[in-house]
Amino acid sequence: MTHRTVLVEQHGNVLVARLDSPPSALMTREMVLELGALARRADADPAVGAVVLTGTHASRFLAHFDVRLIHGGAKRSPKVSASVIRAGLRLTGAVLKAPGGSALLARSPLVGLMAWEQMKDVLHAIETSSAVWVAALNGDTGGGGCELALACDYRFMADGPFGISQPEIFLGFPPGSGGTQRLARLLGGRRALQISLEGTPVSPAEAREMGLVDRVVPPEALLQEAVEHASRLGRRPKAAIGAVKRAVREGGSLPLREGLRFEGAEWLAATTTPESLEAQRAYLARTKELGDVAGLDPATLEEAVARGRFA
Repeated sequence: MTHRTVLVEQHGNVLVARLDSPPSALMTREMVLELGALARRADADPAVGAVVLTGTHASRFLAHFDVRLIHGGAKRSPKVSASVIRAGLRLTGAVLKAPGGSALLARSPLVGLMAWEQMKDVLHAIETSSAVWVAALNGDTGGGGCELALACDYRFMADGPFGISQPEIFLGFPPGSGGTQRLARLLGGRRALQISLEGTPVSPAEAREMGLVDRVVPPEALLQEAVEHASRLGRRPKAAIGAVKRAVREGGSLPLREGLRFEGAEWLAATTTPESLEAQRAYLARTKELGDVAGLDPATLEEAVARGRFA
């Protein structure tokens, strides 16, 4: 049997996905494809509101992407400029969408471009997913593991002698699966440049201080806190979760006028969903009952926070 690298179990409205790649906790192409399937499941299943990612290794989330795969693809790839490769990536994306495109590219010199395109699509699916994604970093996290964590909505990190890094500079290339771009959007260009040029691990405390992780947790409490946080946020309406994530991540990268249109489109589409219409109806009924604004009533607001919506 093929070894599964993403082991999934459901806890209420949360899928807990354990990344299992012994002995070294390396990210592989198989893991990327399984994460893509997990993202599709999280979006399609109405019983799933959130996903928590963690590692099975005793002291690592993911060390980095398997360098053997990068090296093999690089040796087979044509030696051309970045501008030519950018055009090739657009072509690769189109071929991948065609029937049999993946098998065709796997036998071609463009296999490295195919792997990059698949990784890019999976991380984009996570960051625009209608489920909340929490990375529970149970230890050292580097390279592709860091880029996976950056695509998640929240990052919790175990306290201890661990580090999070983008070490690609020591191999002669920059982060290639969104590391520079997501770090720059999260922390600003100066900090993204420092992390990517230094290549050395940042401690949990330093990562929390700079905003790279949201919470530092004792190792024994990490998964429980991550699941509780994911479960609470995952009770919000899924259409609204996805709309918020897309508006912030995609609309927020556009010029203001275009970003406002992007946000407006997400808002208009979400207002017509059954979940939103029911929440609006419940809110108006409660407002009528109170004779005042329901959202300012402490008991009503407390119930909405617990349920994830007005109901």
